[in-house]
Amino acid sequence: MDNQKKNEQETKGTRESQEAVPAEATAFSWRRLFSKKWVFPAVYMAAAALILTLVWVYQGGGTVEDAGGKQSVTETVMNPGQEAVPVAAPVETMQWPVKERGEVEQIMSFYEDKAADNIKQAALVEYGDTFTPHLGVDLARQDDKEFDVLAALSGKVSLVEKNPLVGYQVEITHPNGLVTVYQSLGGVNVQKGADVKKGDVIAKAGRNELEKDHGTHLHFEVRQGASGASVNPEQFLNPAGTTASTGTTSTTGTTDTTGTADAAGTTGTTGAAAQTGGTTGQATGASTQTSGTAAKK
Repeated sequence: MDNQKKNEQETKGTRESQEAVPAEATAFSWRRLFSKKWVFPAVYMAAAALILTLVWVYQGGGTVEDAGGKQSVTETVMNPGQEAVPVAAPVETMQWPVKERGEVEQIMSFYEDKAADNIKQAALVEYGDTFTPHLGVDLARQDDKEFDVLAALSGKVSLVEKNPLVGYQVEITHPNGLVTVYQSLGGVNVQKGADVKKGDVIAKAGRNELEKDHGTHLHFEVRQGASGASVNPEQFLNPAGTTASTGTTSTTGTTDTTGTADAAGTTGTTGAAAQTGGTTGQATGASTQTSGTAAKK
């Protein structure tokens, strides 16, 4: 009996010792694992990846809603049929109001108050006994034939009328605030309120009463707004500062004509020219030239 109890006790102790060993070994293994430096960063990254995956699934699996239904993010980026975001359009530059610049001459220039006296005299328009500053540039063919007049910039036609002094006249208002004026027209192809593009044919060159000695020609002006002062068109047409060489001969001829008038003894007329030319109110000259009033006759 004692031997039997002794054997049972030994068997039980052996069994308990065998059960305790794996538990101690397992605890020791976990301690060794967590003692590694890379364990906690790996666990953190795995948890973060799991959270992001759950959020992605919750939000619809990476799709975006549009008018046509669901579309994947990849399709949205790669689909060439999507409407592109508009890019700011380049600023439009002014062109000469004729198709071929080399086919016409600049027969009269803009009146510059700071120019030399002989140049200012060449830029005066004589009508009756009155001299008025020329507020644009005049273009004509050598053979005195008519030619197409083009829109110098895109814009909206703001005026179409027949003036007793300057003939048919067209004004175009542009998005940049400038207004281009076309006078001495023989025929007009546009109506008030029409939208025109740069280079569109708007009329034919013709004749007018104010500058009848010039024959068939185009008078072209640029104004700073509908009621603003006229500015030299060449600063927009020749941004590099170059001027048309064809205008030298014509303006010299105008100077000679003025000189003949002075030699005839018209001292009073010359004084009037100097007084008119010296004024800086170019808007008054523009009104006289374009409105058709002959108040200074």
